[in-house]
Amino acid sequence: MEPLIRATNLTKRYDGFALEDVSLVVEPGFVVGLIGPNGAGKTTLLKSILGIVEPDAGSIRLFGEHLDSANAPALKQRIGVVFDTCPFLTTMRVRDVARLGGTSFDAWDAPFFDDLCKRFGLDGKKYAKDLSRGMGMKLSLAFALAHHPELLILDEATAGLDPLARDEMLDLLRTFMEDEQHGILIATHITTDLEKIADVIACIDGGRILFTAERDVICDAAGIAHCRTAELTAIADSAFASQNASLKMMRRSLGTDVLVPDRLAFAQAFPDISVERVSIEDYMALTLKGESL
Repeated sequence: MEPLIRATNLTKRYDGFALEDVSLVVEPGFVVGLIGPNGAGKTTLLKSILGIVEPDAGSIRLFGEHLDSANAPALKQRIGVVFDTCPFLTTMRVRDVARLGGTSFDAWDAPFFDDLCKRFGLDGKKYAKDLSRGMGMKLSLAFALAHHPELLILDEATAGLDPLARDEMLDLLRTFMEDEQHGILIATHITTDLEKIADVIACIDGGRILFTAERDVICDAAGIAHCRTAELTAIADSAFASQNASLKMMRRSLGTDVLVPDRLAFAQAFPDISVERVSIEDYMALTLKGESL
């Protein structure tokens, strides 16, 4: 099957910032998490994929078709989008959003939208201006799902939600992904959400993709070794280091953390050195800011 998204060598230049040669793929049945520091280029990349921003170079294929002005309206009927702010006019009521959906999407499912609003506790009479950030994000997600898209593109969709509400939203995304033809591209700073739902993690920094890795490679295989100075020297001089030339380290007040690609292999080579599971956030921090061992 064709990927839902295939972005190839995307470049977009602004004064003081450039998205440079960025490539990204979202396959059917996969949730791809996009991470990176503020200003790294995540939103520019998402807007380029959606045709909101026109890249200076590179190509975008959605559902196997090159995105252009002629086919963009039809392709966007197959996509649900949630940005990091509620997009609806402040004077619109929740029930007005339902009418907007009916005029915007051929496959709009009004009963499903009503069900989602009830699930999220959204009162149809309430104005968008009176919604909290979290409730505004819930309304945006209900709007994005109610036309039964094949692809969701989410930019900080769980921001502003309390932990229980985030878990509820993640459950809804899991239900969406029960159809293996669906896919999600989600940009977020809440990396713990990605540990629960993502299949692939892509990290962008300074307008470039720094790494793309399966979540299991990060969360299940990799690890952080907590080392004293003498232990750090032993690691650097070892066969393990020569076989893993890209080891990264970060000095802390009580020692040094070393990012290792295989914590089980590391534990066998250095049984006296503490090594533990790495989070996506720590993996990103060590990859972005760590020194080479």
